[in-house]
Amino acid sequence: MARLEGIKACVFDAYGTLFDVHAPVKRLAAEIGPKADELTRIWRQKQLEYTWLRSLMGVHSDFWKVTSEALEYALAFEGIDDPGLKDELMVLYLKLDPYPDVADALKALRARGMRLAILSNGSPSMLDSAVRHGGLDKTFEHVLSVEDVGIYKPSRRVYRLAMQKLAIHDAPSICFVSANPWDAQGAAQFGFQSVRIDRFGLKDENIPGKPAALIPSLAELAGLV
Repeated sequence: MARLEGIKACVFDAYGTLFDVHAPVKRLAAEIGPKADELTRIWRQKQLEYTWLRSLMGVHSDFWKVTSEALEYALAFEGIDDPGLKDELMVLYLKLDPYPDVADALKALRARGMRLAILSNGSPSMLDSAVRHGGLDKTFEHVLSVEDVGIYKPSRRVYRLAMQKLAIHDAPSICFVSANPWDAQGAAQFGFQSVRIDRFGLKDENIPGKPAALIPSLAELAGLV
């Protein structure tokens, strides 16, 4: 796999890339029962759909509200009427588990002097909680939220925020890393050298933007940059 040239910083998506968005339901799977897998799938699907729909409608709410509304939909869809379960799942969403490859991969990048940042749909408080829970609070130069621009990825305004905060003026100098195809492709279309992690066995979307690389885990990233 060809090395990416001229990279000055690696910028990471958070949810689904660094942090396991399905961890809350996994922790309560025994309590939820046979509907657990479908519940977490629909929750994630609606969470993403609501960010895109709100962006198109011009009616922004932060990711905590979007996540809550998506969970309400998923529970109703599955016929689960349990307010206590909803509350418990939302609390667990603040303590998402990092994927097993995250800590070592970030350590390898830091050892090489690479600048690191997060660029996420998450609200600042959600990101702060996830980063601290994952033991990554001293890892990143910036933890950036779309709340600074009031619209969700893949808006170009969000990707531009990373350039502004890192004071990097040429987009190809940023390696953007995401496990979400639409996000990796949105970043590539913006001009970043985008790397997609194949966590979920997904195909590229039929939308503009082609990632520079597809890797099976974060362990391969240091060798690319």
